[in-house]
Amino acid sequence: MIAVRSAADRGKSDFGWLDSRHTFSFGEYHDRRHMGFKSLRVINDDRVAAGAGFPRHPHRDMEIFSYVLTGRLSHEDSLGTGSTVGAGEVQKMSAGTGILHSEFNPSPTEPLRFLQVWILPEHTGRPPSYEQRAFTVEDKRGRLKLIGSRDGRDGSIGFDQDVAIYASILNAGQSVEHRIAAGRGAWLQVARGAVAVNGAPLGEGDGAAIVDEKTVEIRGLGPSEVLLFDLT
Repeated sequence: MIAVRSAADRGKSDFGWLDSRHTFSFGEYHDRRHMGFKSLRVINDDRVAAGAGFPRHPHRDMEIFSYVLTGRLSHEDSLGTGSTVGAGEVQKMSAGTGILHSEFNPSPTEPLRFLQVWILPEHTGRPPSYEQRAFTVEDKRGRLKLIGSRDGRDGSIGFDQDVAIYASILNAGQSVEHRIAAGRGAWLQVARGAVAVNGAPLGEGDGAAIVDEKTVEIRGLGPSEVLLFDLT
């Protein structure tokens, strides 16, 4: 079964400097029908104006990662981390017992767009930590590239949860397949472009919960980029 979460139906927050779309309930947007999917809790499609950003604020007991689509994202936190990631790069913060951080667009002229994703951790009360990885276009072109996993295998970022997170860039007509083990499910998020998932068309910003399917086929309907989450 494939249940589509339309981009047009997502929650919205517009603060002028930030235009955000919420796949699941977040902040002042609350919809009890859309509280997450398995351990996946938040997918925010954030567009940040030049020179603007999120001031320092706290998090606790959450696995939070950012997938940059356009522009650059600068991060500072109470661990002393200071970094900037560009398109195709991924940063992950394990909030653990508590962490303060800020995120902002360092460019004075260019906008920033990134997906902010929260995953519930398997354990609470662990020390906070930070990781960052770069994955090239060629790493993801025409394949499902593992970018996050429970054990950090194959150069992916490690998560305190039984998840496997893949990114793929497809041209029109290109397809990739992923087998889903019994008892697991998948969530597909279209970052840009359009794809067909087991024949069901999805456009930019659409998501889909995939359950009771042994295989998921993702076919590009044009130039596209997707994230696939394999979850317990």
